[in-house]
Amino acid sequence: MDHESGIMVFEEAPIKGIWIITPRVLRDERGYFMESFLRESFTRHIGSIDFVQENESMSRFGVTRGLHYQKEPHAQSKYIRVVEGEIFDVTVDIRQGSPTRGQFFCLNLSAENKKQLFIPRGFAHGFCVLSSVAIVQYKTDIGYHPASEGIFHIDSPALSIPWPLSSGKMILSEKDKNAGPFRL
Repeated sequence: MDHESGIMVFEEAPIKGIWIITPRVLRDERGYFMESFLRESFTRHIGSIDFVQENESMSRFGVTRGLHYQKEPHAQSKYIRVVEGEIFDVTVDIRQGSPTRGQFFCLNLSAENKKQLFIPRGFAHGFCVLSSVAIVQYKTDIGYHPASEGIFHIDSPALSIPWPLSSGKMILSEKDKNAGPFRL
């Protein structure tokens, strides 16, 4: 269901708790202006959240990150956007007892479409860079806790994610290459 706030459109994804947020972009001959986050609109549609950290990554074509998550009690909600380039973004429900556990949601996020994604706690996240370079920014509601990091392999058979690049064109870190599969 779409929810208009005048400045942003909030649309809940097929997996409950994931939200696609599309800001209104005002363009003219000088460029553009948009509000990328409005606490009041966010709270009205998604709920109250206190973001405590903002991160930025720059990656080149083919870099694939994920599927990462933080274990309780350090699980994180994330609010993601792309400021340069384009990514294929994947979110996997890993919540115990969830009726959608093991289901994933995919969406292309880009500097051009300005779509943003809110991912609640209890989800693994990853993305694949489709442009020559992509700069991704994301806010979290809890700081990163290295001892609580979890990773599932991007090609976990239980998931069958339709990645847009073949594995031969993907560039993964050693820890992502060596990650175990997701199991239901």
